[in-house]
Amino acid sequence: MIALKLTAGALKMTTETPLCAREALIERCIPFLEEVKYMTAGPLVERWLNEKYGPESELYQTLCRLVKSGVKQGWAANVEIDGPSYRRSRVAEPSDRTLHFSITAVYMNSTGNHQGHPDHRFRGQYHGHPYGEFNMVVPVTLGAALCGPSGWCYGGWTAPAPGSKHYPEAKGGAVIALFFLPSGRISYHSAPQE
Repeated sequence: MIALKLTAGALKMTTETPLCAREALIERCIPFLEEVKYMTAGPLVERWLNEKYGPESELYQTLCRLVKSGVKQGWAANVEIDGPSYRRSRVAEPSDRTLHFSITAVYMNSTGNHQGHPDHRFRGQYHGHPYGEFNMVVPVTLGAALCGPSGWCYGGWTAPAPGSKHYPEAKGGAVIALFFLPSGRISYHSAPQE
């Protein structure tokens, strides 16, 4: 009888914990979204993000801890796009609560990929940003990086401008991208001829 109560309690804890953690991540994003809601992504905003909310900032460290925990617990970046090395999922759909931004987590791991790029980078799905993107880059592997419009980002922010199109690319191991899309807008295109 006691074992059943403990088991039931443990099950309840397991199912509620991810929801609470997900809510904590969303809740911590809202003041940030309030601050950037009238900004247009691009080089100036990218510079501002890295100066104000770079890897040493409280916001970056808190969001980093929460999204890493979400990936580890399986509630963030949990939908396979190209096997376990390339996963993504929406943490929150655009709504009044999120100031009409979507919040998405992507996990990319370049380790052992067979795409054949000379620097062993992993290239994800080609896509565009009709309204731009605010993208927090979280290295999971020391020295891992995500390519942004200003080059490789080893931790910090990228901010592709409205109308930009690119392949998400990771090198040096695993990275998480926690990104915020105005109105949740993202468009997937056929890749250009190379």
